Amino acid sequence: MTEAIAASVGAVSDDAELRETIRQRVEAAGTSFYWAMRLLPPERRHGMYAVYAFCREVDDIADDDAPPDQKKAGLARWHREIDATYDGHPSQLVSRALRAPIVRYALRRDDFHAVIDGMEMDAIEDIRAPDLATLDLYCGRVAAAVGHLSVHVFGDASDDAHKVAHSLGRALQLTNILRDIDEDAQRGRLYLPREILERHGIRSQEPVDIVRHPALPAVCRDVAAIAKQHFAEAHAAMARCSRHAMRPAAVMGAFYGAMLDALLRSEWRDPKQRVSLSKPQKLWLVLRHGFL
Repeated sequence: MTEAIAASVGAVSDDAELRETIRQRVEAAGTSFYWAMRLLPPERRHGMYAVYAFCREVDDIADDDAPPDQKKAGLARWHREIDATYDGHPSQLVSRALRAPIVRYALRRDDFHAVIDGMEMDAIEDIRAPDLATLDLYCGRVAAAVGHLSVHVFGDASDDAHKVAHSLGRALQLTNILRDIDEDAQRGRLYLPREILERHGIRSQEPVDIVRHPALPAVCRDVAAIAKQHFAEAHAAMARCSRHAMRPAAVMGAFYGAMLDALLRSEWRDPKQRVSLSKPQKLWLVLRHGFL
């Protein structure tokens, strides 16, 4: 997706065409976030499409098979591109799409830089059994920072909305980690925290070994408990926010909460078996949480 999106400004000349190009990219990605974005009015929806496209752009760089120095350089270019966009001079398709939402919804520059910093944590070297503080920093950068951008686009930039972003972003990212253990291990990555691994007698930091370890389910249950606490904190903060504005956040919380419950039921008996929600399940959750 990187080469397709990171086209020059001249590749799309009309704002309507620019928006449609970004929308198609997001829809083609098949992300669960697309369902939540559809709840937004058109102007805000296009703002979220642009934010999501930016996240995919930098994530693709971090996940590329290129050497670390090359990935680091690509992310450094995005640091510069974000600053140029805030100065009114975007040069890439995605940053062009971001320019209007940045101004309209007062998106914070530091949140974009935090997302890139999180991707750098993946790009420089494979993460393996980080301590809890490092894992929290990672989740705060790659997920909660996106939430901080999102609540502005949703229409509630209150302190409570930012508390939702802080907690829900961490809950979603921890759920992703618990879902993708085997996939990450195949890439040489392991996001399960060192303290919890050691609590259950796992000393190795070799991802493939840990996926096969008999104590893996106990480790995952402990990480799931942390995610559950973040979900609870996000839910409490959301109750003090604009219900209308927070509908997309409520839907994403419902999606990922259901996924976490499914993972807990699976007990990680087969980490290679990817847990996901069916389209009917997603539709039911959208109807239940998006139109109250």
